[in-house]
Amino acid sequence: MPDAATIFPRRFRESPRVYTAGASFRNDTTVLLHTLSRVNPSFFRYHVDMDAIPADRSPHDASHWVPIRALAPRQRPHILAHLLALEPRDRYLRFGYAAGDEQIAHYVEQIDFDSDEVFGIFNRRLEVIAMAHLAYLRGADGPARAAEFGVSVQARARGRGWGARLFDRAVLHARNRHVDTLVIHALAENAAMLRIVRKAGARIEFESGDALARLDLPAEDFGSHVEALVEHGAAEIDYRWKLQARRMHDWLHRLDSAFSAPPPAPPGTGERERAAAGAGHDGDGGPAV
Repeated sequence: MPDAATIFPRRFRESPRVYTAGASFRNDTTVLLHTLSRVNPSFFRYHVDMDAIPADRSPHDASHWVPIRALAPRQRPHILAHLLALEPRDRYLRFGYAAGDEQIAHYVEQIDFDSDEVFGIFNRRLEVIAMAHLAYLRGADGPARAAEFGVSVQARARGRGWGARLFDRAVLHARNRHVDTLVIHALAENAAMLRIVRKAGARIEFESGDALARLDLPAEDFGSHVEALVEHGAAEIDYRWKLQARRMHDWLHRLDSAFSAPPPAPPGTGERERAAAGAGHDGDGGPAV
């Protein structure tokens, strides 16, 4: 989006009338956005920072809906930024080994969006702070009947149940893709992941410090398709609203920068000041006597 200096030429911005009108518009718009956020905070989600939600919020609290959006190939940079921001311990738990930056970048490049599904939770700055990868395991004789689930949540977003929410979304989509088994590979020390799959009823086998969980999924039905459709539509609306609000915020910031300087002096003021200064000096530049 062009900045205010491009939209408003300098001569236009330095007009006293334009300065007053611009400052008034900036203030009125800011008040309007603040009012909207207070009237309907659950919808105007740009002002609800996902990072600031209390960690003790119940993941099943119906009063707070968590928008989970399907990610596309164009959002690989968001996925990469999220995974690179993970702490070393979190990388180890997510990938099962101490993944370096190059290995993570290779993993992101290898995600097949044509066959797999990736889901993400965005904060108000449109950063991915939690994501899940649902990889469909195709058999040699037909379509995939199993899928593998992996999830990662940034440290500052822990304790809010978002890993469980992403797991539920993956289960829903796997059912609708005719998958009957969800597979989860995890380290035996990954207590958070094992707690999620154990609560879902998965069978867990341990071997040499690794855990393999298998969850039998119920067949798809009309309700599962309706739920997926509604969740998808609501998440898209939420993301588009955040995107437009972000653009408005950036534009207001540029507008504020353009009109935050002191108002221009009335025309001719500079000439009168120079004339008055010149009257108090002689021709040699010294004070008149």
